[in-house]
Amino acid sequence: MLPTPTPLLPPAPPTTPIPHGPVSVATPASAYQRLREGLLGAEDESPEASSSSPARIKHRSTTTHSQPSTPNPNSSNPNPNPNPNPNEKYANFATIDWIRDEAADRMRSRTLKRKTVLARVFNGVTAWIVVLLIGAAMGVCAAVIDIATIWLNDLRDGRCEAGFYLNKKFCCWHRPETNYTCREWIPWTTSSFLQCVIYTFFCIAFASLSALLVKLYAPYAAGEGIPEIKTILGGFVIKKFLGVWTLIIKIIGVTLSVGSGLSLGKEGPLVHIACCIGNIIARFFPKYRDNEAKKRHLLSAASAAAISVAFGAPVGGVLFSMEEISYYFPYKTMWRSFFCAMVGAIVLRLMNPFRTGKLVWFEVKLSRRWHDFELPAFILLGVLGGLVGAFFIKLNSQVSIHRKKYWRNYPILEVAIVALITGIIGFLHIYLRVSTVDLVANLFRECADITGDFHGLCTNPGAQVIFLLLFAAWIKFALTVITFGTQIPAGIFLPSITIGALVGRALGILMSMIQKAHPEDPFFTSCTIKPVVTPCITPATYSIIGAAAFLAGTTRMTMSLTVIMFELTGALSYMLPIMGTVLTAKWVADYVGQDGGAGLYGELIAVNGYPFLASGDEYIGVGEVGEIMTRVGDMALLEGTSMRVGQVEELLSDTEWKGFPIVVGGGDLTVVGFAGRPELQLALAHAKNAQGGDEKLLNFVSGDGDGTFTSSRHSFDSSSDDTTESIDMRQWINATPLTFPVDFPISLCVEFFKKMGVRYVLITERESGLLAGILTKKDLLRHVSTVKDEMTSGGSGIGSPGQRRRPIVTNRSTLLGLN
Repeated sequence: MLPTPTPLLPPAPPTTPIPHGPVSVATPASAYQRLREGLLGAEDESPEASSSSPARIKHRSTTTHSQPSTPNPNSSNPNPNPNPNPNEKYANFATIDWIRDEAADRMRSRTLKRKTVLARVFNGVTAWIVVLLIGAAMGVCAAVIDIATIWLNDLRDGRCEAGFYLNKKFCCWHRPETNYTCREWIPWTTSSFLQCVIYTFFCIAFASLSALLVKLYAPYAAGEGIPEIKTILGGFVIKKFLGVWTLIIKIIGVTLSVGSGLSLGKEGPLVHIACCIGNIIARFFPKYRDNEAKKRHLLSAASAAAISVAFGAPVGGVLFSMEEISYYFPYKTMWRSFFCAMVGAIVLRLMNPFRTGKLVWFEVKLSRRWHDFELPAFILLGVLGGLVGAFFIKLNSQVSIHRKKYWRNYPILEVAIVALITGIIGFLHIYLRVSTVDLVANLFRECADITGDFHGLCTNPGAQVIFLLLFAAWIKFALTVITFGTQIPAGIFLPSITIGALVGRALGILMSMIQKAHPEDPFFTSCTIKPVVTPCITPATYSIIGAAAFLAGTTRMTMSLTVIMFELTGALSYMLPIMGTVLTAKWVADYVGQDGGAGLYGELIAVNGYPFLASGDEYIGVGEVGEIMTRVGDMALLEGTSMRVGQVEELLSDTEWKGFPIVVGGGDLTVVGFAGRPELQLALAHAKNAQGGDEKLLNFVSGDGDGTFTSSRHSFDSSSDDTTESIDMRQWINATPLTFPVDFPISLCVEFFKKMGVRYVLITERESGLLAGILTKKDLLRHVSTVKDEMTSGGSGIGSPGQRRRPIVTNRSTLLGLN
C-alpha cells in the first residue's frame, strides 16, 4: 500500500486545473492516410519505435554548435546557468511556457475574487498604470535623445557664442531657415581643411565612445535590438537584454552614435529602449514580474510607444507592434498599446524638444494633389525600393560574415575606421554634411513652404542637383551597409528613409523638368485643368513616397508603414500612391530576396540562430514527429513513486536537461506527467527545509484516500519502508502534458507550436500509448530550418536561404532538455 503523501508547503505556482493524465492529440486515421498518400512516397516509412527501457540517468552525445552573435556573459562556459537559482522560473536562453503562464494567471484571477474590493480594483487598473508609466517615460527619453543628438550634430560644425549648450537652430532662432549668415554661430576655424579635421575628429570621438561604453558595460546595447525583441516576444528568454545597464548604455550610446553623424538612426533602438523601460517597470508589479507571458503583452505596448514617439504616429505604432514585433497580440493588448502610444506622443508634444510643436523633426504637411500620370513613377520607386532593399540585406549579411571573421575582437577600432570614412565623405559632400534628420527634413519639404533654398533643391533643380542627389544616395547606401551591424546602437529606419528620399527627390525633379519642357504633351493634360497649380509636379512628394518604398523593401513593413507615412505627412490624399508603392516594394523584395518575406529582421534572426517561429512561417516538408523527436532511450526520466530526494538531486546535478517526463516506472513507460527543472529544484529545496532527509520518497502521481496507487503496475523497492510517508510532488508538476502519437504529421505539429505557444510535446506510441520520446521547440525549429535549406538551396535570387541560415542553437546545454 502506498504511504499517504504529506502536503508540501508553501504551495507551488498554480497549473492548469484539469484532470490528471496526458492530453493526447491524434489525427483521424483516414485524414492521415490521405496525407501520406498525397505527400509521402512509397519509400517513406514510420520511424522505428524504441523498445529499450529508460535509464535513470542517461546523457546524450555532446556536439559543438554555433553560438549566437548576441554577447553571452557566460559564453566560455558550456552551461549558461551552471548554478541556477531554484526560485528562477526560466533559465537563460530558454523558452517560456505560454500555456502554463496563462493558466497561472487564470488561477491568480480566481484567487483574487476572494480578496477585498480594493485589491480587485487595483488589479484591474494595474495594466493601465503600467502602460501609462511606460508611455510617459518613453516620451521623456525620446525628447532627451532628440535634444542631445541635435546638439552633438551641430557641435561638429561649431559653437554658439550666446551659450555653448545651444544648438545651431536655437542659437540662430531669429534667422531664416536656409541661406543665411548667423553671427552668433561661430565655426571652429575658417580653414576648410582644419574644419574637416575637427568635423571628422568629433565623428570618431562620439562613435568610439559609444562603442567603448557598449563593450565595457552593456554588450546587449549594440545593434538595433528589434530581432532580439521579436524573439523575446516569441517566448525566448535573454536575461540582461532588457536590464537597467542595457537601458542606460543604450540611451547614451544611441545619442552618441546618431550625434556622430554615422549612417544610422535612433528609431529602431527606441524600440529596444521602450522594452527595457517596460521590463524594469514591470518588476514593481507582481502581476507582471512573476508571469513572463503577461510581461510580453506589456512589451508589445512599449514597442507601440517607441514608434509613436519616433515618427509621431500613435496608430502606426500600434500597427507596427501588431504586424512586425508581437507574437501574440490579444484584444486587450491592442487597447493598452494604443493608450501607451498616445501617452508617449502627448508627453513628447508637451516637452516640445524642437520648439516647433512637431513630434518629429522631418514632419511635414503635404498640401498639393498628385496626378494620374505620376503613378508609373511611383511604382518605379517601389520597384527600386524592393531591389535596393533585397540587395542591402544580401550585402549586409556578407559584411557581417566578414566582420565576425576578421573584426570580432576589434569592435572599437572598426567603429573608429567607419567613423573616419563617414566623417571625411560627409564633410566633402554638400548634402551629407548636415545631420541625417536635417537632410530628410529638407528633402520632404515643398519649396513653397520654406524661405530660401537648400543647396539648389528649389532654385536650381537641374541635372547637377539630380547627380548630387543620386551620388549622395549611393554613398549613403554604402555607408549604411558597413555601419549597420557594428557594435554600437544603430537603427536602419532613418538610413533607409534617407536613401529613398534622395532617390525620390531626384526622380521628382526629373519628372518636373520633363513636364516643364513639354507642357502641352497629352501625357500632362491634368496639369492644365483649372484651377492650375504651379508647379504641376511637386518633387517633395516623390521624396516621401521613395522613403516609404525603400523602407518597405528593407523591412517588408506594409500596413504599419503606410499609416506611419499618413500620420507623418497628414496627407490622406496620398493613400493610394503610398499603398501601391509599399506593396510593390515588398513584392519585388520578396521575389528577388527569396527569403519568404522575412526582411532584414527575419534574416538577422536566422543568421543569429534565435529560436523564433514566425506566425507566417509555413512548413513545406513532409514527415512525422517520430522522425525528429529525441527518443526515450536518450532521455532522463522520473519514476512516479519510487524515487527519493537524493536520487532526484543527483539526477539534476549530473544532467543538464531542463525537464523530465514522468512515467509509472518499473519498466512501464505510461506517461503520468512532466516536471521542469526549476520546479523540481524549488520543490526539493522546500522539501529538505520542511521535512529534511535525502531518503524521503517522492510521489509524482495521484492516489486515493487510502494511499493506494489506483493505476499502478509498480510496487515499492524492497528496501523501502511501507510506513514511511512520501512527499506529495503533484502540485509541482504538469500532470496534463500535451502528447502526440509518433505518426502525427510535422506540419500540424508546427501549427500547434505557433498558435499555442507550446514549449514541448511528449511523443507516445499510437497503439500502447507508452512514451516514445520528446519534441522541443528548438528541435522543431532546427528541423524546419533544415527543410527550408534543402527546399530552397537551388533557388534563384539574391541570397537563397540555404546560403544564409544558421543552426538554431544557442548552447548545447539548452538543447539537452526542455527549452
